[in-house]
Amino acid sequence: MDSVRTCVACRKRASRTELLRVVVHEGRLVADDRAVLPGRGAWVHPTARCLDRAVSRGSFPRALRVSGKPDAGPIENRLKTLMDN
Repeated sequence: MDSVRTCVACRKRASRTELLRVVVHEGRLVADDRAVLPGRGAWVHPTARCLDRAVSRGSFPRALRVSGKPDAGPIENRLKTLMDN
């Protein structure tokens, strides 16, 4: 059975396979496709809408328990690549 996680943006619950795990690495938000990177992870739907909402509301720093605002560039670029394919 697949575990259920909550999207940090829309707060909807979904299985891990439907969500993208995001972690902070060297001050940047990075996608953790295989959910194996160390540290706290935040889960978000891999859509521009949920990503934009999470970034604008400051959901990632709160969920990941980091101070400041991590650079969302890498995760935004990654999402654009996913949506283009």
